[in-house]
Amino acid sequence: MTDTSACPEPESGGKPVKDSMVIVSQVMQPADANPAGNVHGGTIMKLIDNAAGVVAIRHSRCNAVTASVDRLDFHHPAFVGDLLILSASLNLTGRTSMEIGVRVEAETLLSGQRRHIASAYITYVGLDAQMKPRPIAPVIVRTPEEKRRNKEAMARRKARLAEKTSEKESEEKFFQENAK
Repeated sequence: MTDTSACPEPESGGKPVKDSMVIVSQVMQPADANPAGNVHGGTIMKLIDNAAGVVAIRHSRCNAVTASVDRLDFHHPAFVGDLLILSASLNLTGRTSMEIGVRVEAETLLSGQRRHIASAYITYVGLDAQMKPRPIAPVIVRTPEEKRRNKEAMARRKARLAEKTSEKESEEKFFQENAK
């Protein structure tokens, strides 16, 4: 369990993407798959969430929780015996939130062949010692790839916020109409 009592103040100047990125690898076992040997999507989802969580905690140096999965796409199957390689890095920070991108590849160990099997964008919220959202240090994007990912993340964030506003308005309208 993460010790939340010593959360440092966010670094006002920000932190570079490279300081929190992570690569996680795990060999898929029979317990990770169905009887045909295909790895369960839920197993891959858990690995994605764990890798993204490490990035969020490394960036914030505090407890962080999953707020939403913006997108999760499966491109190809993974099989028992494959080495899953998850690359996770920070795309964008808000006041208390962080969008993390995760790319999952499967390597057939005997041939060395790799295939891109899944990608996801997950939003985490940093928490203080009272388990309330806390400010997050800005992310510093330097490379062209980091800048591209940051720009795309800003567009996704804008869409998420617009969708939340629309949902809230629909709920309010529904309750007003049904309160009569």
